[in-house]
Amino acid sequence: MPTKRRAFLTGITGQDGSYLAELLLEKGYEVYGIIRRSSSFNTGRIMHIFKDLKLEYGDLSDSAVLTKLMNTIKPHEVYNLGAQSHVKVSFDVPEFTAEVTAVGTLRLLDAMRSAGLRNSRFYQGSSSEMYGLVQAIPQSEITPFYPRSPYAVAKLYAHWITVNYRESYRMFNCCGILFNHESPRRGETFVTRKITRAVGAIVRGEQKQLVLGNLKAKRDWGYAKEYVQGMWLMLQQPKPDDFVLATGETHTVQEFAQKAFAHVDLDWRKYVKVSQKYFRPAEVDFLLGDPRKAKRKLGWQAKTKFDDLVKLMVDADLKADHYNLAKDTDLGDGINPYEHMHE
Repeated sequence: MPTKRRAFLTGITGQDGSYLAELLLEKGYEVYGIIRRSSSFNTGRIMHIFKDLKLEYGDLSDSAVLTKLMNTIKPHEVYNLGAQSHVKVSFDVPEFTAEVTAVGTLRLLDAMRSAGLRNSRFYQGSSSEMYGLVQAIPQSEITPFYPRSPYAVAKLYAHWITVNYRESYRMFNCCGILFNHESPRRGETFVTRKITRAVGAIVRGEQKQLVLGNLKAKRDWGYAKEYVQGMWLMLQQPKPDDFVLATGETHTVQEFAQKAFAHVDLDWRKYVKVSQKYFRPAEVDFLLGDPRKAKRKLGWQAKTKFDDLVKLMVDADLKADHYNLAKDTDLGDGINPYEHMHE
């Protein structure tokens, strides 16, 4: 009987990590991940598959733990999805963002190298934010980068160190340059989820208005559940390479808000206010991805249309108790997420 393939994920409790863990379990993988120790549960997105996962405490800031895990697990595939991923917050905590998002990637790559995982494959979660002040429209794998935030700069380091280790040590490393990808599992402080949660709260009479920043910013928005399939496909190719995953369409924040409120027959202009508090020190005004290489080489393309994405997120947030991290401590069936983990 063939040995199950083993996958190791950082960021497994996040939006992308939870969808990718589901996909890998469906494909018969043993799925390992690291989570940070917390006094409150932070496993809301993976509770439905928790018993099928193999989790250890760890952090991208701890090279000793990463090296130990690479030596003991010896994963066939490693997916680096962990990061301080909020662009606006990265201006407030730039050093922490660099430590985790940039140097954390180096630590993980070097842990794989020192563990002798020559036949293992590595996926780096790169970001469209690296394009920043865009140098070409649309943005492809060969478009020059111009990062405009500490987060984007950190992601750029992580991207290039992944390429460097691929070329220097002949590692099978792939970078997925993902444009904005959303879902009902998106973090509640990200603008799309902030909008859809507000719509649900306003409909229920729990909130009166929504305060946003730059309504004119344009983004290429897709459905996260589809994007993790692209991540997996990259590591199944005969040679490592880098790929843009995007829809090839761009929409403004205002369009997203307008469609979200319209879905419940409300006029967004009556509820949305703009505050300079939510503007970035350096704005990224326009992102539009060119996904033709992914379609040609991976057979991947985004399927969920913008309007449908907005609707599915609003519909999820119309349910008052839908994925509320604050309520993860009340698990109902007595499950303790940490009972099988090492203290």
